[in-house]
This record gives sequence, C-alpha cells and structure tokens, in this order.
Amino acid sequence: MRLVILGSGRGSNAEAILLAQQEGRLGPARVEGIFSDQPGAGILALGPRFGVPAEFVDPAPFRTKLEGPGEARFIAAVQAARPDLVVLAGFMRVLKPGFLQAFAGRIINLHPSLLPQFPGLDGIGQALRAGVKVTGCTVHYVALEVDAGRIIDQTPVPVRPDDTLETLGGRVHAAEHALLPAVIARLSEGRMDQPRAPTSPPG
Repeated sequence: MRLVILGSGRGSNAEAILLAQQEGRLGPARVEGIFSDQPGAGILALGPRFGVPAEFVDPAPFRTKLEGPGEARFIAAVQAARPDLVVLAGFMRVLKPGFLQAFAGRIINLHPSLLPQFPGLDGIGQALRAGVKVTGCTVHYVALEVDAGRIIDQTPVPVRPDDTLETLGGRVHAAEHALLPAVIARLSEGRMDQPRAPTSPPG
C-alpha cells in the first residue's frame, strides 16, 4: 500500500507513522510522499530525516479550504505519488468535491475526539468544556461533511477531574500516535474491511 501524508503543522502523527514504518510496524504500507500547505511546517522536515519526498504545495487563493487552483495543484502533486491511501495528519483545510472525487474512498483522517462527539476544531477543548468523563481519538474516512465520514477505529481516553487542556491533550495525542499507524497497518493487510460502530462514552 502506497501512502501519502498531508499535514499543516509540526507533524507528530506523521512522525508516528514514519517511525512505525522504520520499526516494521506498518505492515506492507510505505509512505511515498509528504505534502503541506504551509511552507515552514515542521512536517516537511520529516522528509529528509526519513528519506521520504516532502513538498510544500501552494494552496492559494483560499485560506481555510482547498478549492480552485490550490486544489488542482494538490491533486496533481498527490496523483504523481500514485497513492493507495491519503492520510490527513493535522491537515487544516476543508477538502472540497474535486479532491474527494480524485481520491474517492482512499482518504482517511485522524480526529481528537470520539466522533460523532465534538467534530470540528478544538475537539479536546470541546470535551473538557462539556465535562465528559471519556474522550479519545478517531480514524475515519473523509466525506464532504467535516468529520462525518464512516468510522474505522477509535481509542477512548479517560478525562480526569484535574485535567487541563495540556494534560488531556498529551494523553489524547499519545493515543493518536498509537492508533493511526495501527489502523494503516491493518488496512494495508486487508484486516479491517468493516467500519467500527462509534463509541458511546459515558457522560
């Protein structure tokens, strides 16, 4: 399975995928390219470190979505890598029909909550403010509606009474770093044909 990773930030989840590949925990999956919409994003530095092509792709003209000329540039760049799976790892742009159709059924995303709870921005902060006892992270297929694609797998993370955004965020991110490579490995080995039902946390 050929993978492409899209990200906008420091790339901690992309690093978890690349470390899993390096350590033989990614099954037959291989990362063939890293693309970012931010020229100074830390995720791009992972390319030379792990021997993977890493490239900034100009997303203009829009700031929060991938549409128009920027979308066309991303489609061309990703298609050139011939991916079987496109992994969104902190990619902070809303995908539009053109990109979704170009890679239909092949795009997955990682979200820091137990979807369908707390979609959109700041999933961890949303969970804290709501006072739930359990949150977590979700890997799901990407659909046109934000964070609404069918769920592949989830990991619950208990919320402690004294949690802050930083302490809870640290545990959720640790769960993400374990879940995403494991899901990719199972997908690459054909061991995850059926989506999991959403977790229904207490609280």
